[in-house]
Amino acid sequence: MFADLCYFSVRSVQLTFVCLVLPCLLLGYLGQAAFLMENLTENEQVFFLSIPSQVFWPVVFIATLAALIASRTMTTAIFSIIKQATALGCFPRLKIIHTSRKFMGQIYIPVMNWFLLVCCLAFVTTFGSINEIGNAYGAVSHDMHSVETGRTGSVQFVPIIVADGSWVLLVFAAVLYLVMYIWNYGTKLKYETEVKQKLSMDLMMDLGCNLGTVRAPGIGLLYNELVRGVPAIFGHFLTTMPAIHSMIIFVCIKWVPVPVVPQNERFLFRRVCPKNYHMFRCIARYGYKDVRKENPQTFEQLLIESLEKFIRREAQERSLESDENGNTDSEEEVASSSSRVLVGPNGSIYSLGVPLLAECAGVSNPNFGSSTSFDGSLDGTMDGRRSLDNELSFIHKAKECGVVYLLGHGDIRARKESFFVKKLVINYFYAFLRKNCRRGIATLSIPHTRLMQVAMQYMV
Repeated sequence: MFADLCYFSVRSVQLTFVCLVLPCLLLGYLGQAAFLMENLTENEQVFFLSIPSQVFWPVVFIATLAALIASRTMTTAIFSIIKQATALGCFPRLKIIHTSRKFMGQIYIPVMNWFLLVCCLAFVTTFGSINEIGNAYGAVSHDMHSVETGRTGSVQFVPIIVADGSWVLLVFAAVLYLVMYIWNYGTKLKYETEVKQKLSMDLMMDLGCNLGTVRAPGIGLLYNELVRGVPAIFGHFLTTMPAIHSMIIFVCIKWVPVPVVPQNERFLFRRVCPKNYHMFRCIARYGYKDVRKENPQTFEQLLIESLEKFIRREAQERSLESDENGNTDSEEEVASSSSRVLVGPNGSIYSLGVPLLAECAGVSNPNFGSSTSFDGSLDGTMDGRRSLDNELSFIHKAKECGVVYLLGHGDIRARKESFFVKKLVINYFYAFLRKNCRRGIATLSIPHTRLMQVAMQYMV
């Protein structure tokens, strides 16, 4: 576990366990066994009674240090488990602080730290006896080995011990399991519903470039979790607001397992609809040590610059593809349609199936074929350049009109015909967890004067 958390290397952990931990455990258990063989009536606090009086206090000091290290191990393990469960969608979102730029596994979760403190104080106050705490610890260790035995495929039946005091930990484990199951169940239903109800491209084509409403000058940044397609919340914006912005960018924030993402690699763009729709998909990538609440002006400037680079690169790729396709088409046409064309002495290609424009005008021009090919290529290049300039100018004008942040809050509710258990889980338990967990907007620095929010319910 320490190797996974990047505190030590795998080799150092192996050597420490084999050369130090294992010999100490063997000596400790063998010493206690020898003490019990000589003192059959002494069966309480065997470890301390088996210590020779000369080294009693040094051993107590070492045992105290071992308890501190064990508590640190448990705390770190809980932080790691919560982080992994959150990444898998099995636990509500919490604030996670990365304490190291070099090692991703070194984290701190303030809420869980305070939660562990409260639980420890409550357990000590409730039990009030070291024997009950020991019974709870022993039951947890026994049950953990029972689970591991079942996972290895062994048919051996290992009973679960419920001694005095251990029932509290079993209840705690059951509650934690219910929280994880309810959160995973509700999150999965919500995501599947959003994917099913996203707007189709056929509907967008039917609406036209104006999207069936008025396109007001400006840029609208719509935050959502989908990386493909048009989210259903956008349709709710179209039906709720009297107008929509002339340029729409669907922003999806993703966290990558690197400390810092370079600014020139932060945004990934792609078009959502044809060019005249002015709609784009943007995936914003952040590392675990990046500044998440950055200045809105800096964020917008970097976003627009990345969008302009994407449009220029797209225009350049289209130009190269058109040149390659033009050369390929010309070669294929000469090879496959040689019976319908005539190659002149100067290399010009004339079609025998289509009359020449020079013949229709009564003027003979033997070089018309080659000049037409050159002029067509030049016209295509000029059209591409003009289209690029127009789109870049459109972006600048939209940026000058202002940027508005569009946030859609999608909640799920169980249908009326659903079972009572599903209604209870979705409408109450999951809604309570979602209301009290950390929202994605908490990691953003959005000015409230340019923020628009729309709520939407999904019936599942």
